[in-house]
Amino acid sequence: MKEVSVPSHHGDLCYDGGALYVAVNLGLFNDPSKRADSWVYVYDGRDLALIAKHPVPQLVYGAGAIARREARFVVAGGLPEGFEENYIYEYDREFRFIRRHVLKSGYTYQGIQTAEYTDDGWWFGCYGKPQILLRADKNLRSVQRFQFDCSCGIASVGRNAFLVAGAGNCSRQGGCQGDLVMAFANKEKGLVSHPPSDS
Repeated sequence: MKEVSVPSHHGDLCYDGGALYVAVNLGLFNDPSKRADSWVYVYDGRDLALIAKHPVPQLVYGAGAIARREARFVVAGGLPEGFEENYIYEYDREFRFIRRHVLKSGYTYQGIQTAEYTDDGWWFGCYGKPQILLRADKNLRSVQRFQFDCSCGIASVGRNAFLVAGAGNCSRQGGCQGDLVMAFANKEKGLVSHPPSDS
């Protein structure tokens, strides 16, 4: 196992072409005064050497989640209280800004924490009590809202199947720990923790 020291906050990540892309905020999250300092850091997937840093200043409330679809990346993140929509920022492979998408999601506590694209749709994990899962179409125009905890990680492992991580336990001495579990797509509930029946 390889470990490297990184500045806080390193959030959600995605793996692509041998590299890890991480949503990073070095400023304040969820601040109405827009004092975030948002980046995407790129690491070599073999030895975690830092390859590149890309500023993403459009994320004025803090970068927290990243995912890839084809030749594009999307980055999402923090959200101050009182907002009834989330914002998804689209970039090319060199992290040149393309456009902002408005996700009519309703308020989610501290915005979006995790992101994944698979099977022609987007999946976003959010904090809260209860935790919220957002499922959007491939163009980020329609969105569904469910109660399911994938606020610390979501990754596709096959059609309609995911590895997810929910809110873990954190301490100053031991850091943060959580559980990685399987979840399966479900039309009515978004994701469920048991596989669909064959019947």
